Amino acid sequence: MENAQLIGLSRQIALQRQMDVVANNMANINTTGFKAEDLLFEEFIMPVARDRDFQGGDQPLSYVQDWATIHDLSGGAMVQTGSELDVALNGDGFFAIQTPAGERWSKSGAFQLNAGGTLVDTSGNPVLGQRGPITFGPEETGILIGKDGTVSSSAGPKGTLRLVEFDNPQALTREGSNLYAGGTPTTATDTRVMQGFIEKSNVSGVTAMAEMIRVQRAYESAASLASRQDDLRRSAIQRLGDANA
Repeated sequence: MENAQLIGLSRQIALQRQMDVVANNMANINTTGFKAEDLLFEEFIMPVARDRDFQGGDQPLSYVQDWATIHDLSGGAMVQTGSELDVALNGDGFFAIQTPAGERWSKSGAFQLNAGGTLVDTSGNPVLGQRGPITFGPEETGILIGKDGTVSSSAGPKGTLRLVEFDNPQALTREGSNLYAGGTPTTATDTRVMQGFIEKSNVSGVTAMAEMIRVQRAYESAASLASRQDDLRRSAIQRLGDANA
């Protein structure tokens, strides 16, 4: 009975973690450039049962364990905005962003200019070019961003966006503000820049809602099983007490 409850508890813990991931995906359904996450589960086998009241060949027990969180890096819908500071990436590349904690990577190209004329993301972090942040003067107009990331304005060339790719993007760690950290970046070769577009989140609202309902029902089922195990335990203790009375 103890073993059944422990197995059920491991399942509930895994489902709670999965619900957190699904809820975070849904919360970012309208976040530009957001990439969904998913959980990988594995079977954890305990070779010797904790409760060995009944000796036999069925002592190994299987538990549920959430093994890793993976990034769904599939592309989101490209939406044309017409804004000269909106940029989308067609390919596997990331923008390089300068933050107080160091360089970070982003798929969100909803950029703007800060008070000093520097190109920044929605959190105010400078967007990096090949030679550092890209800055425009107050009199400059007609900002153009080419397919290769080259940036120019009425004042002439301003630099080139630093675009990076990763051999193993699953090794990246998600941080706040829609940023990623870690990995070994290399210069992007198969990524093209689309000015006047933004990439929407790749989260499907219908799919995410269906997954949330499925996880909730599975959790309720595991909780019901645990409740029935408690009832069986209570009944067994009561019968043993009556027999010894």
